[in-house]
Amino acid sequence: MRNSWSSEIWRLTGLLLLGLLVGFIVGQPAWILLVVTILYLAWHLRNLYRLDQWLQGKRRGIPETTDGAWANVYYHLYRMQQRNRRRKKRLATMVNRFRESTNALPDAAVVLGAAGNIENWNKTAESLLRLKNPQDMHQPITNLIRHPGFIKYLNQEDFSKVLRLQSTYDENVFLSLQIVPYGNKQHLLMVRNITHLHRLEQMRQDFIANVSHELRTPLTVIAGYLETMLDDDDDWVVNNSDSMKSMLQQAQRMQNIVSDLLLLSRLETEEKSQQRQEVDVPAILEMIISDAKVLSQGKHEINLEYDRDLYLHANREEITSAFSNLIYNAVKYTPDGGEINVRWYEDNDGVHFRIQDDGPGIASQHLPRLTERFYRIDAGRSRASGGTGLGLAIVKHVLNRHEASLKITSKLGTGSTFICTFLPGLAIRREIA
Repeated sequence: MRNSWSSEIWRLTGLLLLGLLVGFIVGQPAWILLVVTILYLAWHLRNLYRLDQWLQGKRRGIPETTDGAWANVYYHLYRMQQRNRRRKKRLATMVNRFRESTNALPDAAVVLGAAGNIENWNKTAESLLRLKNPQDMHQPITNLIRHPGFIKYLNQEDFSKVLRLQSTYDENVFLSLQIVPYGNKQHLLMVRNITHLHRLEQMRQDFIANVSHELRTPLTVIAGYLETMLDDDDDWVVNNSDSMKSMLQQAQRMQNIVSDLLLLSRLETEEKSQQRQEVDVPAILEMIISDAKVLSQGKHEINLEYDRDLYLHANREEITSAFSNLIYNAVKYTPDGGEINVRWYEDNDGVHFRIQDDGPGIASQHLPRLTERFYRIDAGRSRASGGTGLGLAIVKHVLNRHEASLKITSKLGTGSTFICTFLPGLAIRREIA
């Protein structure tokens, strides 16, 4: 094979010399050379035709040929074909293993191309998303999952959060979806059936709402009777006033817990878009700060800095609840003589509400769980201050309903900072006369 091109050159040279010799013998060297050249080209055309037939798959194995350049070409092409076949077999084996592994998954897996078209899926996807082969192959995924929330989720670049939605094929089925980017602008869509979890969550919400609603009336009655009895000058009441005041305090604390539970239940069940309006946040902060100073009884220095022209497109009641919870918490947990700074401002990242105190601070291990229901860093101190353990959970739900975020930074002995950040699109500018 190494000398195929040199042998080909010698072949051509020999044919030309032989043709030239015969031409001189017969007296027609030009015509004889022309015939030799035509025969040589015809031989090459024949080999080209055989190569074309072989490349089209009409011939198997390596074509039979003599030595020379064509033998070298055929040999290397045949070796390349064999390597490609082995590579295809390995790829086919890998694809089959991948399909077997994805089919064993309890979740649906859908491979999406750069344009969001369906390229492959597993068996679970056929049942959860009703995908059919070959009708749905290479179809846009948005043609099959026609949900505004999913379309918005697909078009964004941040897929760190899981999307939950109702199945478009069965209203009794609830799904969680998450997109995982990989490769060259490709995505893997993972879908899980969370109907059972959704029903458990719904049962929990209904239970909390129903129990809280049923507790409200008896607690109101008990607190009312205790207040009435404490106003009486009866000797028995006077002798037991401390016990009755403690009972009234606990009854009122239970009322606060019930009110917060009902508020949380409403925040979880209501649509996010309900009752949005232009909210005068500076006026709300002035009112809350005034109440906070009454609560503080002059024990803290409370400062308010705000942009008077900066309003917010939001739910007034929910924003008031969130901001008041944060400010009242700062008053409750900041030692006497401490300083609390509240700021309402806007920058390139959005609209911010920030509250900073110089209280005892919070250890880092507690920060991730602060917004959980009833989570307490110091249960004794929280109860003594009258807290319900639901304030930051309410703040978190309110911010989630406004597509906002809560950032908490704190160190022991140096105080804490809470920053609520709203999207720039929610800001409203109003010129105040």
